[in-house]
Amino acid sequence: MSNQLDNPNGSFHVVVNGEGQYSIWPGSADVPAGWTVCHGAADRSSCLEYINAHWTDMRPLSLVAHMAQNSADGRGEQR
Repeated sequence: MSNQLDNPNGSFHVVVNGEGQYSIWPGSADVPAGWTVCHGAADRSSCLEYINAHWTDMRPLSLVAHMAQNSADGRGEQR
């Protein structure tokens, strides 16, 4: 069985999870729990362009919030 994600002629969705992380997902497969369709159905190239345009910060949203809270508390970045 070949990987559905490798099909250049397939139909795909872009899905996003609660941490703001994006993924391409085959249009013929059920979307996994915890993920929501935010683009598609579309061709693979269109979905990858959407991800590149919208997922500009790779940090999980919980980390962004944590860092913002530390900054607001005057603690700065923790290393």
